[in-house]
Amino acid sequence: MLRITDTRTGHLVDVPAAPRRLLRSSVHLPPIGTGTTQDTGTGIGPWHLRVLLVGDVLARTAELNGLQVVTALTTGELTPDRAGALDRIMAVLGIHPPSALTPHRPDAALGGPADVRVLPPGDDGDLATGVRIEVGRVDTAPPEQGTSTRELLGAPDPSDTADPLAVRLLFLGHPHTTPLTITGPALATARQTLRRWRGQVADWARHPSKPIPADLLRQSYAALTENLDAAAVLDLLTVLTDRPDVPPGAKFETFAHLDRVLGLDLARDIGR
Repeated sequence: MLRITDTRTGHLVDVPAAPRRLLRSSVHLPPIGTGTTQDTGTGIGPWHLRVLLVGDVLARTAELNGLQVVTALTTGELTPDRAGALDRIMAVLGIHPPSALTPHRPDAALGGPADVRVLPPGDDGDLATGVRIEVGRVDTAPPEQGTSTRELLGAPDPSDTADPLAVRLLFLGHPHTTPLTITGPALATARQTLRRWRGQVADWARHPSKPIPADLLRQSYAALTENLDAAAVLDLLTVLTDRPDVPPGAKFETFAHLDRVLGLDLARDIGR
């Protein structure tokens, strides 16, 4: 069972209502082509990415807790070029494809009223039902101070620093309801963290497997099921890397298991 804070009331709500084991999620994107910094020609900016990511973390957390998930993505009318760009961006960011893509009436696509609606503040769509998760706006710092939307979307780059999952890590490290400005140094730090963790996971994989420490499993599940607190899970993993009382095989199993929600491809370098 998940407990999500409804931003309309500030109260934690169980979703879905017991005993149902199906979670209907409706993800509403900001209007594509407006309201965010763009430089890719797709009209898709960092705020869109963050809304998509929160919907993905919701679905992954629900599935980790044994729920079946149906997700409808509401985007407004899209040109074929923008629809294709959206598909590519979801793929490079590790976002699971929605069950339905619809410009209108997401509840019809879901087969019933949504349990949760992930959306930008001020969205006045069909919100009569469902817990509301408002996703804070994202901007990028000016190019001379930060980074471009093209870099965020993983534009082709011959260097190994062009890792779009660093954007995912950066977003996961901040509460999803608060506004965020992305800077070049913050993105560089996320890339370095990903490289370090993937190297450590590859090293730990060579050791005998050990059970995930019960305290880590309990704390991480509590964080995720209480308001999708991925930032707390990242903090737990950061502390775990330096814990001498946890054997390498247990560290590997912990990182691999929690990556089912984080979606950072942390096992990518095993065997390289």
